[in-house]
Amino acid sequence: MFESIRNHKKYLMGFLMILIIPSFVLFGVQGFSDGDGRGKTVATVNGEDITQLDWDQAHQVESQRLRESMPTLDARFLDSDEARYATLERLVRERVLAAAAQKLNLYTSDQRLARDLQQNEAIASLRRPDGTLDTEAYRQLVGRQGMTPEMFEARVRADISVRQVSQGIVGSGFASPAIAQASLNAFFEQREVRVVQFAAADFAARVNPSDAEIETFYNDNPQLFQAPEQVDIEYLVLDTEALQKSVTLNEADVRAYYDQNASRLSGNEERRASHILLTVPPGASDADKAAVRERAAALLAQVRQAPDTFAAAATANSQDPGSAANGGDLDFFGRGAMVKPFEDTVFALNKGDISDLVETEFGFHIISVTDIKAPAVKSFESMRAQIESDLKKQQAQKLFAENAEAFSNLVYEQGDSLAPTAERLKLSVQTAQGVTRQGQPGSGVLSNDRLLSEIFSAESVEKKRNVAAVEVRSGQLASARVLQYLPARTRPLAEVRDAVRTQLVAQRSAQLAQEEGAQKLAAWQAAPASANLPAPLTVSRDKAQGLPGPVLNAALSADPTQLPVWKGVNLGSQGYAVIQVEKVMPREARDAQARQQEVQQYGQWWSAAEGQAYYETLKERFKVRIEVPTPPALSPVDPPSAAR
Repeated sequence: MFESIRNHKKYLMGFLMILIIPSFVLFGVQGFSDGDGRGKTVATVNGEDITQLDWDQAHQVESQRLRESMPTLDARFLDSDEARYATLERLVRERVLAAAAQKLNLYTSDQRLARDLQQNEAIASLRRPDGTLDTEAYRQLVGRQGMTPEMFEARVRADISVRQVSQGIVGSGFASPAIAQASLNAFFEQREVRVVQFAAADFAARVNPSDAEIETFYNDNPQLFQAPEQVDIEYLVLDTEALQKSVTLNEADVRAYYDQNASRLSGNEERRASHILLTVPPGASDADKAAVRERAAALLAQVRQAPDTFAAAATANSQDPGSAANGGDLDFFGRGAMVKPFEDTVFALNKGDISDLVETEFGFHIISVTDIKAPAVKSFESMRAQIESDLKKQQAQKLFAENAEAFSNLVYEQGDSLAPTAERLKLSVQTAQGVTRQGQPGSGVLSNDRLLSEIFSAESVEKKRNVAAVEVRSGQLASARVLQYLPARTRPLAEVRDAVRTQLVAQRSAQLAQEEGAQKLAAWQAAPASANLPAPLTVSRDKAQGLPGPVLNAALSADPTQLPVWKGVNLGSQGYAVIQVEKVMPREARDAQARQQEVQQYGQWWSAAEGQAYYETLKERFKVRIEVPTPPALSPVDPPSAAR
């Protein structure tokens, strides 16, 4: 058979070409390399792939979240290998826990989802003074994360289910006081040490490199003197805040807005209420639930017949541990503080009214409104500034919505220039020079990952066309065009000579410090009496006494059965240190309150460790494999697991 193939290989090759070439024409080389177009597989969980596209999208969402929560965060951190790898690990963890939740049939009810959303601070801040949710602001909030409200709520539901996977382990962790104290005493054991540091900076005066040595160092280490790729760009921003400044208001509109919204703008109404709660246990039968309802109805009839006995009835019968002792009093609260059925009832009653039975996920409530605190209506003049600001903001948002589509279309259709878009929408074209892939921290749009990714795309760099409009943040669109591209390069020696010399001096200074320290260590070990050491320090893990981490670790890891112990510690670019460990001493005494707090903290550490161990077990169960190498900066403390 194989002889036949060899004899007819020319015909066979022709037949294969007939089969293969049309495939390349139809799908292209990229189609063969990327499969479904989602890129290479970077990890696998439970037989399902996590692709490069999944990773990129997850990191984009995570970067956007971090930028919004920490506006001053350096964009270079978000683009680092370590930050991207951390996103991948989080993505893998989410997939593992989701697989476990599905395997364990963990489900989140609508009631549990509603309670979680009500407790979400970001969403609570979007509630209007009357308690209703600003749905447009809510849509924009989740839209910045690349989701619709339905997608966001589905994700929250899934997150709640996922949390249940590890909560059973983490929430049940326990460590006895005896074990905790024994472990903590060992961990915080004290040691008396003498330390001599040989700082690299102290040896710098001995180093005077020649021009030839500087040139050799430069040629041997070109990676140290790289200039990143850069672009000079022009860019355009459509911004709600900028549009707001251009809005002119009509006096009649301002007055009408005040007349319609004066009570709302004056402040939030608060109500004080008391309640009697009879709880319904989770999973209770219909008969049990009916029995609780019957008891609640009897109590309702009792307090309606004698309203003055409400507080006594609450103290005697309410199963709310937070308010029963106070006669059911919940103090003043505004909208958004209570679950919706309870809140709706309270704000529908008059002062002194007692409600019908109100059913919530907690059970059956009988509610009495005891006071109403309505703020005084403010005058028009005192509210003018706020009203004008609100109206300008509303009109600016409307203008932005009207112009956003035109902005996106124009920068695409007039792709060789931003001027037509600027002229049409009365915007200013701005320029920036020397922009790198890390952007310009603190510069607003030019620190946005998505926009920078578009700017440095092959099409943008090569064809110098406008990039697609990018939503930098809520109410802000941007586009840009590359004017000039400068690829990454090694800076010429003339440009970086001073930096080369500084690096070379630092390197040789550290070498001299390490050589001197190693020599002293050998001499002092041979003749301890010749050592001229400083006064001893008492150190522990919670009392470093200013020692560098490697020095402290060396002192605390020394064998206590061989005292005194000599050790040398290479501090890299910082130099060298010689230490002598003389004594081992017990931990300092703690008072009873401190010991109790430590035991609680230790229990939390123990629970976290058990949770991590459980997660590692799940990774093995669901056959986790991460294809991306661990970044060097993480390798010493976070080595790849055997499951990868």
